Amino acid sequence: MIVVEPTSPRASGTQDLLEMSHALMLSLFSPKSCHFLDLDALEADNIHLFAAREGQETLGTGALAIKDGYGEVKSMFTLEAARGKGVAAALLRQIEDSAREHNLTALKLETGDTLHAAHRLYERNGFTFCGSFGDYVEAPESLFMEKTLTGSTP
Repeated sequence: MIVVEPTSPRASGTQDLLEMSHALMLSLFSPKSCHFLDLDALEADNIHLFAAREGQETLGTGALAIKDGYGEVKSMFTLEAARGKGVAAALLRQIEDSAREHNLTALKLETGDTLHAAHRLYERNGFTFCGSFGDYVEAPESLFMEKTLTGSTP
């Protein structure tokens, strides 16, 4: 069974996955198009980081960054051997639940243009493509998505 729970970016297993994710993004995209949060940034008060695990093995990570009026999905990564097992969907559900608990009415994200499996995951979970937001600028390697949250408590 996949368990999703809060974690620290420096927790055993979590840090390894974050470092794998960062290395992968840097191998696929130009450094200026890599918008991942480093370990220090993931410890900020407005960041809620989650790990998905099965038993003691950490299989994936995902974070909610609380912004002014919306939440941003950050640090989504699943261990290659665990892809297709529902890990990312479980993390995304937790991020969405956390956003609702913080009374956010929308989730937004930036992702790489060639990460087609991620695009499909987000679309299956109600995200649609949109323009840039926050401090992001339109760039060839970036795609932006958003989802309006219903059921947030006023």
